Parts: sequence; structure tokens; C-alpha cells
Amino acid sequence: MTEDDPGGPFNALPPDLHRHLRPFFADIAEEVVRAIQTEIPEYARPADDAYLQGVHRGVDHALRGLLERMAEPDTDWEPVKATYRRIGRGEAEEGRSLDSFQWALRLGARVTWRRVNALVDADLLPRNVLAAFGEALFLHLDEMAAATTAGYTEARLREAGELQQRRSRLVDLLTADPPASAEAIAELAHSARWPVPRALAVVAVDQGPRRVRQPIVAPEFLSRFDVTPAVVVVPDPEGPGRARAVAAALHGLRAAMGPTVALHEGARSLRWAAQGLDLVRRGVLPDAEMVRCQDHLATLLLLRDDTLIDALAAQRLRPLKRIRPPQRERLAETLLSWLQCGHNASEVAVRLAVHPQTVRYRLRQLDDLFGAQLHDRAVQFEMQLALRALELRGGAMTSWTDVQL
Repeated sequence: MTEDDPGGPFNALPPDLHRHLRPFFADIAEEVVRAIQTEIPEYARPADDAYLQGVHRGVDHALRGLLERMAEPDTDWEPVKATYRRIGRGEAEEGRSLDSFQWALRLGARVTWRRVNALVDADLLPRNVLAAFGEALFLHLDEMAAATTAGYTEARLREAGELQQRRSRLVDLLTADPPASAEAIAELAHSARWPVPRALAVVAVDQGPRRVRQPIVAPEFLSRFDVTPAVVVVPDPEGPGRARAVAAALHGLRAAMGPTVALHEGARSLRWAAQGLDLVRRGVLPDAEMVRCQDHLATLLLLRDDTLIDALAAQRLRPLKRIRPPQRERLAETLLSWLQCGHNASEVAVRLAVHPQTVRYRLRQLDDLFGAQLHDRAVQFEMQLALRALELRGGAMTSWTDVQL
């Protein structure tokens, strides 16, 4: 069909063909209904009168529309298309596949074509109408199918959009602080088609310069990629293959998974995940496929507040400020190793790959600098915390030297 010839092949039909065919269409409709019920299991409901009537109405509507177009080829076809778009939307809203409906359309067209051929063979119709009738019939079929598909697709897209909105709100609810009630979570989860798990973990995802696509995650995981950082909620994360499935979906993106928590503690898991992701960006944690915060608890604890670490370092490592930077780094490294090795100078020498005498010389310098503090257990503990945190940050021994206490 073109804008210049809106009737298309219908204009090529004899003007009175619809009157010759109309008396036969009731029988054709009955045969189409029987064929549909016999060959398509979804429509085989002999005990369901309402359903059977619906099938009859659908077939009658299709054949009546065909006759009307044959009678008036230039008539406006849009209202009929609108009807089939509504049918498509109805199929989607009922949760059915469109396959059976499309199969029924094709089956109806085959039966109609076969019966019209039989009329020609019986000399009830002239043979020269067959080619034009066949073209008109299958155009009618194609347009019904296209309109139904359009309505079905429209409804599914709208449903998918509404479902995604509910799932996005559910992510917000699960990571809210203070937490939402269990009843509110359960109600929204039901409408979002998400089974409520016993526990969950939250993954923070970096969508920075390395982002090349929005990941496609399985429906069992909730996700929001329209926030920063992006968020994925993993139900029952200790289950087999859960972490691997998320890591595979996020392949190529930085991500950190927070700890497994109860349903009402999603905010805590997200907080840890975001902190872990920040440490990955800074190079403190490995830029691996997906970092699990559960494997780096001490690092997360030590680097929770950089300013607090700087203050602790300025308080407990103050004497090192009097030493020039290159020597300060060596003394700090020796002091941390000495604290970690249980004050064993020989073990420190092995760890640092230096002569034991060098270690003893440095320890004497440290003793001169710190005096009695160096032998105070409480001070030693705080020194070790500060030195280890500075080491995790990349040995930034100068970052705290300007902190004023």
C-alpha cells in the first residue's frame, strides 16, 4: 500500500466480490474456529464458554474486516488497526505470549485461502480473482499481525518501565537509613516481582571513564545505574555462584561488594561497598574483578577517616618530623617492622633485607627520638595503627606533617 494507492490490492478486486463471498463466510469462520481449537493448545478450552465466544468474536471480526475492506478499499483502516493494537495490549496484560495469537492469524488465513480456492474449483467464483484475493488476504493478515505486535510491544515496554521504577524504588528502600519497615519492603518487593531473601549484600559500581556499556544483570538482582555510584543488590549472596554471577555481569567495571547483612541493614552494606570502591580508585585495594569488602575489613577500618589517621600519626609519630624525609621513611619502615615482628631485630633485618647491625643502629635512633614512649604498649599499638594506615595509603609519611594538634 502507498499513499497514492491506500486501497492497494483491494482496489484490484472486482467491486462485487465481497457480495459473492459473504454467504460463505459464516461456514469459513466456523472452520477457522475448529482449526484453531484443534491445532493450538492454548485455545482448546471446550468447557469454557466465555473463552470459546471470545475466539468466535475474534475470527468474525477478522473476516468481517476483510469483507469491509473489499467493499470499500479506500476506507480508513486506522480504527481497525487500533482494535488489533488493543488486542495486543490485552494479550500482554494477561501475561500471555503473542505466539499463539499470531499462529491463529496465520491458520485463519490458510483456511480462508483454501476455502476460497475450493469455491473457484466449484465454479462459484471466477479463477481470475484468486491472485488479487490472495494478495489482499495476506496483506490483511500482515497488517493485523503488525498492529497486534505494536500493541503488545507497547504494553510490554510500559510494563517493563513501571516494573523497573518499582525495582529502583525497592533499591532505595533496601538501602535507606534509617531502615524501612519489613512490611513496606515486602509490599514493594511483591509488586516488583522480587522474592524477599533472608539476607543481602550491596555492590557499589564505578561508572567512571572506563564505562563502555550499562551492564545487564539477571532479574534476580536489583540494580540502579542512574545513581553514583551505581548499585546492585544481591539477594542471599552466600548462595552458590552468586558473587561470580555479579562479577561476570560487571566485567570491565570497578566494583566492591559490601558485607552480607540482614534485610534491614542494606545501608551498612552499601556504606562499606562505597568505601571499598573509593579505596580501589585510590589504589589501596587491588583493582580486581570485584573486591569483596569482607576480605579487607582491617583496611576498611584503618582508612575509614583519613583526617583521623593524620591526627593519630601527628600525635604518635611527632618525633619523626625532626628527621629529613629520606631518613624518616627508613626509620618509619623499621619501626613498623619492629612492632610487627615482636621487637625481634634479626627478623626485622630479614624482612627489610638489611644487615642486623643496620637495624640496631636505626633502633637506637628511634629510642633517642621517642624515649620511654617507644616501650609503652598502648603507645606502640597506636604507632602501629598509624604506620600501617600510612603504608596502606602508599607510604605517604609526609601527609600528616602539617597537622597541628
